[in-house]
Amino acid sequence: MDKIFKYLLVILGVLLVGAIALYGVYKRQFGTMHKFLKYLLIMLGVLLVVVVALYGVYKLMNSRTYQLFGTIVPRVNTQEKVVALTFDDAPTQYTGDVLNTLADENIHATFYLIGQRIEEYPDVAKAIADQGDELGNHSYSHQRMLLKSQSFIDTEIQTTNKLIRDTGYTGEITFRPPNSKKLVGLPWYLWRHGIITIEADVEPDTYYQGDVDKMISYTLANTKPGSIIVMHPFCDGVCASDREALPQIIDGLKAEGYTFVTISELLQKGGIQ
Repeated sequence: MDKIFKYLLVILGVLLVGAIALYGVYKRQFGTMHKFLKYLLIMLGVLLVVVVALYGVYKLMNSRTYQLFGTIVPRVNTQEKVVALTFDDAPTQYTGDVLNTLADENIHATFYLIGQRIEEYPDVAKAIADQGDELGNHSYSHQRMLLKSQSFIDTEIQTTNKLIRDTGYTGEITFRPPNSKKLVGLPWYLWRHGIITIEADVEPDTYYQGDVDKMISYTLANTKPGSIIVMHPFCDGVCASDREALPQIIDGLKAEGYTFVTISELLQKGGIQ
């Protein structure tokens, strides 16, 4: 999508420059401006402004590092070699495989849960809490929270918070937007309710889903002290590559001297409240 906007901007820019040049030639020849050229310049100028505005909205909607209100955290500023491993879209029938990997590796992670799935797999959600891992809110229905009312957002978040508490989990609940999409309404709501938005700076399956080796090498190359890694290991089919890559990613980061912490622990290390 970035490339599409950039191509549009280049094309419109070239057309606008061409129209201005043509206007200059025409005016020198005839001493006046033809109506067609005048309308063309206006139309191209308006289109350019619209495309720039839409591109700005697109970048804001997808930004991992900025939102209009409240606190957004893609990574914590620390020199300590700590990293937070996070998983989106839990729970499903594959959550046990991830829990087993974490137990074998003797580490904890943060799971971002969908409310509807907690209702479908309540025992699995409880197993995450019982193992001592952290539970975060990933909305109730996993709809993109764009152009949604405050009452819709409130229902999505508070319903899921209650379901999370019903598992027995008592720790801090942070929030990650579905598909990381947000504009104005969601950040406004989160800010008013003191909820932190958690993003990530390392996203192996965003770029290399299905390719185990590339996910591992990408993660090891891009992880820094204070990084937040996000993975999606809970679906059928292509998510199997996440589950396969996970123990090798953990072992590789351990070999580099990293310690794994939950999101709330990472926020404390960064002095974020």
